[in-house]
Amino acid sequence: MLFSSITPRITATATATTTANPSLLPHSTYIPSISLPFSSSSKPLRPSSRLRIRAIDAAQPFDYESKLQSQYLQSTSLKIAIVGFGNFGQFLAKAFVRHNHTLLLHSRSDYSHIARQLNAHFYTDIHDLCEQHPDVVLICTSILSTETVLKSIPFQRLKRSTLFVDVLSVKEFPRNLFFKYLPQEFDILCTHPMFGPESGKDSWVGLPFVYDKVRLGDDDEERVTRVGRFLDIFANEGCRMVEMSCAEHDRYAAGSQFVTHTMGRVLERFGVESSPINTKGYETLLDLVENTKGDSFELYYGLFMYNNNSLEQLERLDMAFEAIKKDLFGQLHQVYRKQLFGDSEEEKRTHRSVQKLLPNGAHVEPPKES
Repeated sequence: MLFSSITPRITATATATTTANPSLLPHSTYIPSISLPFSSSSKPLRPSSRLRIRAIDAAQPFDYESKLQSQYLQSTSLKIAIVGFGNFGQFLAKAFVRHNHTLLLHSRSDYSHIARQLNAHFYTDIHDLCEQHPDVVLICTSILSTETVLKSIPFQRLKRSTLFVDVLSVKEFPRNLFFKYLPQEFDILCTHPMFGPESGKDSWVGLPFVYDKVRLGDDDEERVTRVGRFLDIFANEGCRMVEMSCAEHDRYAAGSQFVTHTMGRVLERFGVESSPINTKGYETLLDLVENTKGDSFELYYGLFMYNNNSLEQLERLDMAFEAIKKDLFGQLHQVYRKQLFGDSEEEKRTHRSVQKLLPNGAHVEPPKES
């Protein structure tokens, strides 16, 4: 039969391989004798012809390199709670996920579907979030609702060394709120990413990130390291890291950010539109309108209301505009007078300007031209 003729070949081949190079096979693994029952003439393998098998690239119980990488990520990652998961909060959360940080999310609106896409946890109750003991609590609300949100946080459910961070467009206002409501043991870091979902949608490289280490537990190395890890998120994304006080930030921001938003809104109300003959300067104005009109009026009002320097900048803008109007209408007035009165008006004005008085009060006539 066919099977009876195959069996001796298998036995002979296995025996020859084992005898030729027995060192290739381990001494601890054996395959028992195999007998094919299809023919009465087939003979089973003898015990001396057992095969020994050695796996050259045997699978290990676990991937050592993968385990080391996982341990490193766990040691360097932060548990970040984002309070206020709106448009800007979602924008920042994507970067936090890229750097392997754990996210805990809370907002007035239900964004659980977006949280699932980020593999994050969304909590409708702020108490449930705080009971997870995050390392960092990031306040990402609007300027106007910051105080209300801070007052609603159950601080007693957090670790006493929790780091509070804000990303508001004004800095002295949230700093003062932190001093007012946070327990003394909490750390405070005031930050301002000076870009948004529109200006930072492609890359953060070169974009300014302002921060002020307001209050840190300097005697605790772990707390200092935690702040560095949070700031490294933005540094590794390529941001230009700028450390300055909250007061300095508000002074500079009023002269740049508030003025920028004001001009963008003025031009939007004015109704600038693209044309077939746009100049480079006009394209810049269109881009300005595009970048600012996506922000809510609530943000713009917060920049004005909660920055002590904004009112001064608004008044300076108004005076500058009036001065330009005065220069234009003043020049136009001279043109009209010349058209109405001709050269005689100019001669009279010149004649009056060169007249002088003698000691007795008599006029001195200028010399006549020959």
